[in-house]
Amino acid sequence: MAPNKIIIDTDPGIDDILAMLLAFSAKREELDVLMLSLTFGNVEVRNCLRNVVTLFHHIGKERAWRKEKGRPQGFETLDARKPIVAVGAEEPLAEHMMVADFFHGVDGLGGIHDSHPHLSPEETWKSLFQPTPENLSTEEAAALQAVKDEHSLFVPSLKPAWEVMLDLLREHEADTITIVAIGPLTNLAIAAAKDPETFLRVKEVVVMGGAVEEPGNPPPLDLIYAPSTLSLPVPNFNLIKQPNTPIRHSLNLRNQMTPGAEFNTYADSVASARIFALTSPNPHLTMPPTLPTSTKDQLPPYPKHLSRQLTLKLFPLDITERHLLPEPTYSSYVSDPTVSQSPLATWITLFLSATFAKNAALNPQHSTSSLQLHDPLTIWYALTADDPAWTFTHEDIRVETSGQWTRGCLVVDRRGRPVKAGDADLELGEAVGDAGGWRDSRRGNWVGWCRGSPGEGMFAGVLLGRVFGVGG
Repeated sequence: MAPNKIIIDTDPGIDDILAMLLAFSAKREELDVLMLSLTFGNVEVRNCLRNVVTLFHHIGKERAWRKEKGRPQGFETLDARKPIVAVGAEEPLAEHMMVADFFHGVDGLGGIHDSHPHLSPEETWKSLFQPTPENLSTEEAAALQAVKDEHSLFVPSLKPAWEVMLDLLREHEADTITIVAIGPLTNLAIAAAKDPETFLRVKEVVVMGGAVEEPGNPPPLDLIYAPSTLSLPVPNFNLIKQPNTPIRHSLNLRNQMTPGAEFNTYADSVASARIFALTSPNPHLTMPPTLPTSTKDQLPPYPKHLSRQLTLKLFPLDITERHLLPEPTYSSYVSDPTVSQSPLATWITLFLSATFAKNAALNPQHSTSSLQLHDPLTIWYALTADDPAWTFTHEDIRVETSGQWTRGCLVVDRRGRPVKAGDADLELGEAVGDAGGWRDSRRGNWVGWCRGSPGEGMFAGVLLGRVFGVGG
């Protein structure tokens, strides 16, 4: 059977890196990773790019080490195809940018680039994402080729990520590419706005985001940062551009998410709402309103009539937070003699150790620190989508974009009223007693959100076994 072709849209922080490692460790007949589309999110997008280049750097070192040890090199998907890496959105469509460096560190990986600079590749890779200068000397051309040879596991692109995404959807047959979105949905929203019909050639969009029946995920940062730093006013600027100081920490705390919001959805609620709207037979009815206070150029509306609805599979906190990587489980794997000297394990352990320590501080009531495997779960689905153990509930789910206390929240009608299949020939005017059109299937979104997986307790072992090549 042909492998599942995927585009990963990502804001590489800690669990994004684990998700990409799981994807690249797949067998070539399982996945075909066409592209990594980078967006702002956990940190600003240039740090995301550095993290991806560093990831490939350590995969290369790991494969060389395994070959030297006489073991299979693994990461077969990279033998079959070198994925395109393209940089996308630097900020949300309409809102001020918020980042998650309070959890992931200012570089997205627990500060590892500063604490262990010898594990980061030399920054000559930046030339790969810049136009090649004209009239290079022989020496300069040779130096550039050496950089390309050093970073040969991916194909750098100078195009914006949303353009590359649309190019791939045009080049491949319809319904053959799945987009796995594990960051804010800004790149997807821009692509869909530029060419909705091409975007709708996608097989399905798999989204890690939102919370349907569970609360959101703002952490209690006062357990980490001294309360004495929390009485500062909030100026109107991008927090990411501020120095890494107690002031920045307090500003991050003051700018946390609304109680029911999950980070990816909150970080660009307008982008999320626009993508969710494409699941409706009439997207213009659930599109977010134009924000009169926005100083940014806003994307145009979709055409009133589109050829098809988007298939969207949502992996909200309701399901992802139940899939855990306990610290003892991770320690057991990396202490195995076949893994303990692994270059990849050495690198991963550095940022996961910091993460486990931070989780322990955030959750002192728990005896064991665990990492919630939010993003990797979407890749497990891409690998095993045909497994009947994956269960989904389809509902009209909409994204709140302007509420003072609810921005970024997912809204579902819980009043228990039946939803009717409206007559396609009748006007779509709002019915009396049904503000918002929640009872008419023609007026709402249609999102499948994940409720069950092949096994909450087994996933950590599957992930680690595949990534470290010791089973799974």
